Amino acid sequence: QVQLKESGGGLVQAGGSLRLSCAASGRTFSKYHMGWFRQAPGEEREFLAAINWSGALTDYADSVKGRFTISRDNAKNMMYLQMNSLKPEDTAVYSCIALAGWPGTPTGDWGQGTQVTVSS
Repeated sequence: QVQLKESGGGLVQAGGSLRLSCAASGRTFSKYHMGWFRQAPGEEREFLAAINWSGALTDYADSVKGRFTISRDNAKNMMYLQMNSLKPEDTAVYSCIALAGWPGTPTGDWGQGTQVTVSS
């Protein structure tokens, strides 16, 4: 299993941007499809975006399509989520995770995530 750590969250005004990072340990990161999810207080975890092992394929939830961009750098064992035009409803804890299959379901342990707070 690959170990993951998210960073890059923070407080931003509505309309602003943030770039989240997901650092992976181990030599097998490039073998995994990866995804970003978020969970707001009192809500279920929500799928946001997925990227296949090579970066050639991506998939987005309708709620973030056109605003968020997922990318990865296998040479650096890193994945990113560029978030633009942020809205207060984007406030949540954001987590990265490996996916089983394509389009896949989360596999492995969830990390602590990174908090994103969007003020109106």
